[in-house]
Amino acid sequence: MATARRAWRLPFVVAAAAALLVLLLACSAAADDASYDDDAGAPRTPGCSNKFQLVKVKNWVNGTEGATVVGLSARFGAPLPRDMHEAQKSFAVLANPFDCCSNLTSKLTNSIALATRGECAFTAKAKTAQAGGAVGLLVINDNEELYKMVCSENDTSINVTMPVVMIPQSAGKKLKGFLDHGASVEVQLYSPNRPVVDLSACFLWIMAVGTIVCASLWSELVACEQVDERYNQLTRKDGPNTGTNYSEDKEIFEISAKGAIIFIITASVFLLLLFYFMSSWFVWVLIVLFCIGGIEGMHVCLVTLLARIFKDCGQKTVQLPFLGEGICLMITVLQMARLPNIRVASALLSAAFVYDIFWVFISPLIFHESVMIAVARGDNTGESIPMLLRIPRFFDPWGGYDMIGFGDIIFPGLLVAFSYRFDRASEKGIINGYFLWLIVGYAVGLFLTYLALFLMDGHGQPALLYLVPCTLGLIVILGWVRGDLHDLWNYRKGRMENLVDEP
Repeated sequence: MATARRAWRLPFVVAAAAALLVLLLACSAAADDASYDDDAGAPRTPGCSNKFQLVKVKNWVNGTEGATVVGLSARFGAPLPRDMHEAQKSFAVLANPFDCCSNLTSKLTNSIALATRGECAFTAKAKTAQAGGAVGLLVINDNEELYKMVCSENDTSINVTMPVVMIPQSAGKKLKGFLDHGASVEVQLYSPNRPVVDLSACFLWIMAVGTIVCASLWSELVACEQVDERYNQLTRKDGPNTGTNYSEDKEIFEISAKGAIIFIITASVFLLLLFYFMSSWFVWVLIVLFCIGGIEGMHVCLVTLLARIFKDCGQKTVQLPFLGEGICLMITVLQMARLPNIRVASALLSAAFVYDIFWVFISPLIFHESVMIAVARGDNTGESIPMLLRIPRFFDPWGGYDMIGFGDIIFPGLLVAFSYRFDRASEKGIINGYFLWLIVGYAVGLFLTYLALFLMDGHGQPALLYLVPCTLGLIVILGWVRGDLHDLWNYRKGRMENLVDEP
């Protein structure tokens, strides 16, 4: 019987480890931004020191407004107005020759030239168009990406006094097609600022903090003997009179220090595999699995809450012999995976701290881009991997999302949940305990993460860089000041379970 029970519990433990492995891969709070500043390969010289900015290209064909195109400004040229009402409408004219690399035969006076990429330097195209009387230049890229137009090493001094913007190939071909057929095309260029703070970041902050609080208090909120006995829909039945219930079979996956280090190394290898070999079909497999896990997790949470609320109602038992217990992506993982003490927490969070910083900040020096952010966004597939909490920006003219990785909730959440169990077992109050202060520390750390996003123009940040010091550092300092550090460091599983399970 003991062997059968261990075999039955094994898939649940493996599922926990697999869930944590996947969740770890999104440990960066990334954010899109209208700023694309990048000094790599972009020398700054007089007249060539602009900041790359996304540009809105509004257009009208024969007086009818078309879809707004998003372009990218060059390192050189005149700055663009921030407000649409300050931008001037100008007629678009095809450059002739179309590459805009030699003397033009088309009349460009007070017009915006439309030219294709290639054959000569971007600065040469701009100088040619400006010499022809153009008031702006739209360069059509040879693909859908927005290439950063920079100056060459020979361009020591550039005097381009009009804006130069690159647009995607599809948008450029569409505008060229209208002009080839004799249509009148007007263009308006501007680059609006985004708000300093969007409500989406506030909602995301509340969601992240609320998830950790809910997961830490979940067992206190819904766990009771009546629920476990009356609702056993997903309990395996070994026989008609086994008497086995969920509370007896509940498996706790306790993380060890050695396992934490091995886990981080394994996650790094898996992250590299995703970076090099990820395809659209694999992303869709992950999406489907997350949908299934999310549905089952929601089912388990709702059933538990409803069983708690309506515990005096009748019951209906259903045997599901092959499904086992459901998996809740956030709350269930934090309930199932536990840190036994601060010693293991230090090993796990310190390793995750280094992991996050390396794959966000240091990996671009080796792989030429941030591996963490590229995998989380699904850059090679066009599909976003479901490893992030994302909320669309409500008042941002550029749209986009504010986001936080699941790992930025899971890893600090494990420590916060431990602090709650420790406070309960040690009979500590709210003020002299650790749970409340770690919640505050996590909230402050998450605020610092978004502050760093703002100060660094929206470039992806390793959130654990701020969250680990504000949680692990806080509990270590508080424990040392209060004289509890030895107990926190050497906390024993057996003593914890005996104290927590007391009525």
